[in-house]
Amino acid sequence: MLDEVISSLNLRPGYTVLDATVGGGGHAIEIIKKICPGGRLIGIDADVAALARAGETLQSFAGSCRLIHDNFRNLDVILDAEGVQKLDACLLDVGISSFQINDGDRGFSFQHDAKLDMRMDLGLERSAWDVVNRYKEEDLAELIRNYGEERFARRVARYIVNERREKTIDTTEQLRLLIHKALRLRRGRIDPATRTFQAIRIEVNDELRALEEGLKKAVEHLAPCRRIVVLSFHSLEDRIVKNTFKAYAARGDLKIITKKPQVASDRERVSNPRSRSAKLRVAERI
Repeated sequence: MLDEVISSLNLRPGYTVLDATVGGGGHAIEIIKKICPGGRLIGIDADVAALARAGETLQSFAGSCRLIHDNFRNLDVILDAEGVQKLDACLLDVGISSFQINDGDRGFSFQHDAKLDMRMDLGLERSAWDVVNRYKEEDLAELIRNYGEERFARRVARYIVNERREKTIDTTEQLRLLIHKALRLRRGRIDPATRTFQAIRIEVNDELRALEEGLKKAVEHLAPCRRIVVLSFHSLEDRIVKNTFKAYAARGDLKIITKKPQVASDRERVSNPRSRSAKLRVAERI
């Protein structure tokens, strides 16, 4: 939803913009084109591999951008260090990226057999392996139910715990097959392992609490009459964005531009299947 994102940010030359999840720089380079000359982009990402790609993408605009390895939940500290008091626009494209899904060594997806990792920031101590092999059964069931919205979370957790009594669960393929066994290969629109993998990834990266913290800080750093755009990819994220915007609107601090979230066009859904679950919300600081 690149066009929708850029138009919603309402950019002008000279703006200072935060791309809080810069990824490979796809949004960032279009933002810089709109805010130059005189503009400045600050890009944050927890994934050093993503920052390296962004650096290559934005090489021609190196003088107009600053790329920082950190989690966007710390954006207040980052902006203070950069001498930025107010933002003219902010973008959060949250969740997992296509690059991370397609990286066979990171263990984000069961499409590739890899070590259980799922860390966006490789400096994190806890990986997916730790969650799967060390969490208590009741804790596993709770996070799979809450973060994966899996109806049979307790059953999946029980199978995981029983399996690891015999041997550790080391790879994505081991875990996928175990979940299939637990759910007896229930057929549906998505693979039966999808919800559990999502839950474990969210737990490893503390994604929902980071979104809550970072989103509030972003709103508070937004200048009057300036916009924040959030692109989310599952209901848990979208609920946080919706409720946060509503809370600030009730206080008279935000005007909600998108009464209902924008979704990808039929054409984009065909060319970019990941966009099928995308929801775009926009708000403006009062």
